[in-house]
Amino acid sequence: MLAEYDTAAWQATDAVTAAHSKADSSGRYIARKTLAGWVVDFGRLNGTGDKFLVAYEATQTGSQEHFEVRSFQPMREDTGWNLAAAKGIETAMSSFHGASRAYNIAVLPAEREGMYVYLYPAQIKNGVYPLGADVRYRVSMDGTKILEKRQMHRSIIEYGQPGPRDTVSSGYHTHVLSDLPEDTDVFLVLNRRPRVPEVVGAGSYMFTIDVHGAITAANRPR
Repeated sequence: MLAEYDTAAWQATDAVTAAHSKADSSGRYIARKTLAGWVVDFGRLNGTGDKFLVAYEATQTGSQEHFEVRSFQPMREDTGWNLAAAKGIETAMSSFHGASRAYNIAVLPAEREGMYVYLYPAQIKNGVYPLGADVRYRVSMDGTKILEKRQMHRSIIEYGQPGPRDTVSSGYHTHVLSDLPEDTDVFLVLNRRPRVPEVVGAGSYMFTIDVHGAITAANRPR
C-alpha cells in the first residue's frame, strides 16, 4: 500500500503540474484508495484547522499512470478523511527529526485505531533509491494524538543503479533497531528499478523480500 500510495502521489503530481503549470506547491497532497483506483487531493488546512481546502483533485482512470485533474474555485471544503489526514501529518511532523533532506509523506488507514503516517526520504536523483532515517507514526483517528512511534531505520543507504556491465542479483542490509523487516524495506524493493530482491539481516534470521514484496525467512549463518 505504501508503494502504491507513493506512485499515485507521484503520477498525480505530474498530472496536476501538466494541467496547471502555476499550481501552488506549498500545500499537502493526500491520497486514498477507492474501488475504482487512487484519488489524490491537493490543498491545505484552513486558518482555524477545521477544514481541508482542496484546490485540485487527481483521479486515477484506467492505467496506473493516467490521472484526470479537476480544479476547484473556490476551493472545496472537506471535513472527512482529508482533514484527519492533514492533521495527522502536522502532528507527526511536530515530533519528527529526520535527516537534512527532502522527505515524502504518506497516510494510510491503520488496521487498528487511527491511521499510519509515514515520513521517509524522497528520491532526489534519478536511479538512486534511498532507504533509512524513516519513521512510522500511528495517530488517532482525528489526527491530533500520536499513539505509537516506530523508528524503522536510523541511517540512510543510497542504492544506485548498476552499471551497463554489472549484474545485480539482490541487495543486502542489516537491521539494528528491530528483528524484523520494516514496511519501507518492502517499499524499496517494489520501488527500485531494476527490481531485485533485498536480503535483510535482522536478529537470528535472514529475510528475503522478493520482487513482488513477499517475505521468506531462513536462519542467519553463525
